[in-house]
Amino acid sequence: MSEWMEIVIPVAVRDADDVAALIAEEVDAARAGTEIRNGEVILWARTAHLEHALSGTRRAVAQLARGGLAVDARSISVRPAAPQVEWRDSWKRHFHTARLTRQLVVVPSWENYLPKSDDLVLHLDPGQAFGTGLHISTRLVLDEIQQLSDRGTPVSRFLDLGTGSGILSIAAAMMWPHSRGYAIDVDPLAVAAVTENAAANGVGDRIACSLNQASHLTEAFDLVMANIQCDVLLDLCGVIASRAVPGGVIVLSGVLVSQVDSVTARYEDSGLFSVEEPRSASHFSAERPDVPATDAKPRSRRAVQPGRQDAEWSSIRLRRLEP
Repeated sequence: MSEWMEIVIPVAVRDADDVAALIAEEVDAARAGTEIRNGEVILWARTAHLEHALSGTRRAVAQLARGGLAVDARSISVRPAAPQVEWRDSWKRHFHTARLTRQLVVVPSWENYLPKSDDLVLHLDPGQAFGTGLHISTRLVLDEIQQLSDRGTPVSRFLDLGTGSGILSIAAAMMWPHSRGYAIDVDPLAVAAVTENAAANGVGDRIACSLNQASHLTEAFDLVMANIQCDVLLDLCGVIASRAVPGGVIVLSGVLVSQVDSVTARYEDSGLFSVEEPRSASHFSAERPDVPATDAKPRSRRAVQPGRQDAEWSSIRLRRLEP
């Protein structure tokens, strides 16, 4: 049996974006990403965790149906995920070089890119650990740290909670060349991915990664990044406070626009943070730069505008109050 299975949710086309966004919020397995494909929303689960993921998906879909979306929990099906080679070949049709911020450009191994003088190039292929930079929650954090770097915010130590592929840690290490960071995830697959991706981008010696819980850390950081689910962000309020230096910056993402008020209220009520204006996908767009095609002819530049599903997401920037 395949190590990975696809959970398939048939959905009306008009509701596909909303269903995908809401499933990503409610189902742990969907946090790593969903795909909309031919009238279906697809998420993936390891075979060992399939029953848990499937039951959670059915509960979430039933709740969405009660809310008026055109879905039916009884129509959910399961099938083996495509073999890794087929899956990778499929990604080659969809995942291309993309400019994520003013400086950051993500480039997969099957494409070539000639960087501009100020570009920071992240060499990254899609993997089974979350984070290629294309998901809006990741792009929002990258945009936040680009702004911090542009403003000259000093960062010598950074923490990446829920690191996934390690893209946020790698980006921070590139933005602040003398910094060192710590990346944490609950998935062993992510730890292996961060180690590999950080080494491939020349920052492996400056990023440590482990399965430790944030509460086990003893040092404090100038920058804390947490791109994880809303309920986890709420639970981690005290932990993040203890891990951020006074005056340090905290960037939270993985939050739907509808959840911003509850998250900001929790952090403000703690008396430990000042909350700056939340940002959503409407604040920016990513741009695909010129990339040589296989025939060496340059592709035209196109803007990648946030879609309706993207617009549901927001990031929040805070500062740890001085004592």
